[in-house]
Amino acid sequence: MNIHLTAIIRSKPAYIDNVKALLENMVLHSRQEAACLQYDLHQGTDDPALFTFYEIWENAAALEQHNTQPYIRAFAAIAGEQLQEPPAIYTTTLIS
Repeated sequence: MNIHLTAIIRSKPAYIDNVKALLENMVLHSRQEAACLQYDLHQGTDDPALFTFYEIWENAAALEQHNTQPYIRAFAAIAGEQLQEPPAIYTTTLIS
């Protein structure tokens, strides 16, 4: 069963460019993962510190494997310092 994930990330204003670069790096590498069906990054139009991901993974095991990748860990390492709050992560399945 495919897993759909939405993540909401809020950068501290001073770190917007750095956070964006790390997120873009995650897109580059995540799209190369075999189990990644979709991996889209968005930035707020009214609030440039707001980023959202929309992702689709083949299954929960694939998402777990994704979360162990070095580029995901690199982002997690800066989260406490460069984000306004911990990312909000929502996993869902498609109803229709």
